[in-house]
Amino acid sequence: MIEASADLISVPPNPYDLFRSWYDEALADERIEMADAIALATCNSLGVLSNRMVLMKSYDEQGVVFATNYASRKGQDLKQNPQAALLWWWPVLGRQVRMEGAVDRVSESESDQLFNDRPLASRVAACLSKQSSVIKDREQLLQEHRKLLQKGAPTRPNDWGGFRLRPFAIEFWLSRPSRMHDRWHYRQTGQQWQITRLSP
Repeated sequence: MIEASADLISVPPNPYDLFRSWYDEALADERIEMADAIALATCNSLGVLSNRMVLMKSYDEQGVVFATNYASRKGQDLKQNPQAALLWWWPVLGRQVRMEGAVDRVSESESDQLFNDRPLASRVAACLSKQSSVIKDREQLLQEHRKLLQKGAPTRPNDWGGFRLRPFAIEFWLSRPSRMHDRWHYRQTGQQWQITRLSP
């Protein structure tokens, strides 16, 4: 792991300012292939945890947006328990960001835009795939995908759309020598963010 060389003495009062700075640096770094990749952790009504990688579609001070099939395991988890955690990990920068918060579906129009922004083959896959369900034959699935591609651009299926995580807690982790890392924890209290420094 590369230890970060930046010497951040203080952090801004708004965590989104720091996130924007770190994310923009990750996007600009040619060593990082997918700066928008995040680990999404969910938990169902029985307390069973699940984790997977997804792509961040957008973010602002209202939260972080990602998309999926509503019938998938993560979609069902979020229906039963609309809380989740996100993790960005940029090892070449020696940085990670964690967010925890409530999750809700974005508007229909926003989901339509998310769907239409995808490449055609990905839109077709979203229509075809019953995500997380058992399939008997991958080749048959691929054949169906090729057939649907020939029919042109599909409309967004009802079981696919976006979610927005609205964080109430955000933590920034910065690698330091000798594992004496820096950690800043933001917790939302009303309209303000309370900032604390955590032990490595």
